[in-house]
Amino acid sequence: MVKFLCWSGHRTIWAALYTNLWYWLPSPDQFQGRYLSTGGGGFAITSGEIDLSSGLVFGAASGTTDGGFGGWDAMLTDVVLPANGTIDWDILINFGYRSIHEMTVIGQAFTKSFYNSSSLYSYYQACSEGGREGWSQIQRYTSLYAISFGTQFDGAAIGAPAFRMPFQQVIHLFSAVVETTNNYAPCPCELEEIRNDTITACDGLDGRVDGVVGRTDLCRLQYNASSSVGSSYSCATARGFPAANGTVTPQAAQIAEEIYAGLFDSEGRQAYISFQPAASFSDAAPSYNATTNEYYASASVQWVNYFLNNVASTALSLGNITYNTLRDWMYQGMQQYRDTVLTTWPDLTDFSNAGGKVIHFHGESDSSIPPASYAALQEFYRLFLIPGADHCAPSSTQPNGPFPQNVLESVINWVELGIIPEQLNATVLAGTTTDLNQTVCSFPLRPYWSDISTMECVFDQASYDTWVPDLNSFPMPVY
Repeated sequence: MVKFLCWSGHRTIWAALYTNLWYWLPSPDQFQGRYLSTGGGGFAITSGEIDLSSGLVFGAASGTTDGGFGGWDAMLTDVVLPANGTIDWDILINFGYRSIHEMTVIGQAFTKSFYNSSSLYSYYQACSEGGREGWSQIQRYTSLYAISFGTQFDGAAIGAPAFRMPFQQVIHLFSAVVETTNNYAPCPCELEEIRNDTITACDGLDGRVDGVVGRTDLCRLQYNASSSVGSSYSCATARGFPAANGTVTPQAAQIAEEIYAGLFDSEGRQAYISFQPAASFSDAAPSYNATTNEYYASASVQWVNYFLNNVASTALSLGNITYNTLRDWMYQGMQQYRDTVLTTWPDLTDFSNAGGKVIHFHGESDSSIPPASYAALQEFYRLFLIPGADHCAPSSTQPNGPFPQNVLESVINWVELGIIPEQLNATVLAGTTTDLNQTVCSFPLRPYWSDISTMECVFDQASYDTWVPDLNSFPMPVY
């Protein structure tokens, strides 16, 4: 068992904010000259003990921060609006990038002092919002900071980062707007039948039938949800919804196709990406009125109300929201928050020149953050799209899909030993497949099984093009 010490403290930072810092330290005999920063998820800047413990396995001191939110369970939305109509910019800047940076700099110095060490490898690991937080450090602290100190991190293991927060928060409303626009809200069971049909139809496109859609790009090119029209569905009472049975309607298939296609404005120009075929339709889940026995579209409007309207409310009518409205909200958010939570600075030259390495992984069936529209492969950066995986975790509907368990170890080996991760090791954690240990191709190469046990990593241009859409609805580039 790894022995460790736990240290926490606070210091006064910008304005009147107090920031709590929390570090876990391996015992001196198990310290291996490493420090690890961790992040949060959703509107939380910390994942607490869950991520802190991950550093101990690698002999690393680990750190996290509450961002000055007033406690470990506090969310950004609890503190960002001191009053309606007013954003607390100190809090937002803390969330955007500053608190992770301060926690890291203090943690690095504290670790060196505690272990009387003159050198230190520094790493970052997190998923979702925590992934965005990691990229905020790589993008921001690499020029003047690098001249004096080198890059802030030697390496980072980043999963499903919430890049372009003003875009990806608004896209969560897109499915509900598709339903209101089409004047039809399918019951969850009907949408689940379409998803199951999609998985069945697209399963073998990677050359192997195993219950996993390993090529959602080919699925996008070759499959249409209209194939599900007439398919029977039946579901028991669950999660506040009544038992349901029937057949998939043309309206539901049309809604599924529009969701998969992504957001387009009234002139047919694409504004943003959506989820890959075979992902859950969780954003399209309706509400149910037991009095009228009707389903109706519903969605979380927290981002729009808090950050665009600056009102602490969860109430917002979807009735008058159009696709152009969603596009305009994205553009408004990009303008207002480009320096805090957009996190898309494209020039990472300093990080690369300083020797920094990044392994970026993302579930192909992620139902929270769309996995498309990432940068091209570079020498210091590897992107791995995980077949069948959901948001920062395996998918319950594609249990034979692998999921990486040791991404940080691969980053460490790349940084310290020069072992380039051409493929990423992953493990099947459930399901019935016999090959529990698999590898994932480095993008833009994609998996193809020439037989049941032999996978090749291949490239084809048509599939690649589906991952890099032209977001031409905006008057300026969207990085």
